[in-house]
Amino acid sequence: MKPSTTLPSNAFVEETRFGNWFLGTDTWKFSVLNRALADLQRVLPAGKEFAQVLDTGCGFGQSFAELARCFKPERIVAIDPAPGLQERAGAKAAACASPVELRTDNAASMSFPDAHFDMVFCHQTFHHIVDQEQALAEFFRVLKPGGALLFAESTKKYIHSLPIRLLFRHPMHVQRTAPEYVAMVRAAGFSLPDANISTPYLWWSRPDIGFLEWIGRPVPSQREETMVNLVAYKPAA
Repeated sequence: MKPSTTLPSNAFVEETRFGNWFLGTDTWKFSVLNRALADLQRVLPAGKEFAQVLDTGCGFGQSFAELARCFKPERIVAIDPAPGLQERAGAKAAACASPVELRTDNAASMSFPDAHFDMVFCHQTFHHIVDQEQALAEFFRVLKPGGALLFAESTKKYIHSLPIRLLFRHPMHVQRTAPEYVAMVRAAGFSLPDANISTPYLWWSRPDIGFLEWIGRPVPSQREETMVNLVAYKPAA
């Protein structure tokens, strides 16, 4: 699946006004971000710490305090290509228990040296990126050997649904299924065991927004997944 020639390869499709509002809500923080981090931590060694963390597409900085709490990094470098990053995320960065450096940068063409970070955290960011293969190559490049990619994404099934089309903005031609995301991460050179892959079917990602389960209907076992979470590693030298 190749990016459209109508957008430059380093493009990042910015959110709608509604999407930006939603990123500041408790629903986003507790039902989306915290749930993803808990799922990702489940496959990491207990108490694992990462000294240098890169938070890609950090938005309004909701992830900073949670990354500091979970991994106790010496430094978090947070990037976002949208203008006004300091105004949007500066207060969250200042309040974080770990030092946070904010930088306007694009995931598909980052300005960091090779082998610079112990972790790349990419949460609900990748579906905004046009050149996804190049972004993954950049994640691989800036990670130290043995470093971890924590990746949590909504899939094509969810992004192409009518409510998301109406309320949010994404490059629709590059959206992928869960197996396609897994294959792309492995093709980029990452080590990704099956045990490190999770496909949670959370209420907010379903067509009925969880209503059928709420009234007692079972969650369907045969379905196209709406989310994929994974922990992949850059092979050690």
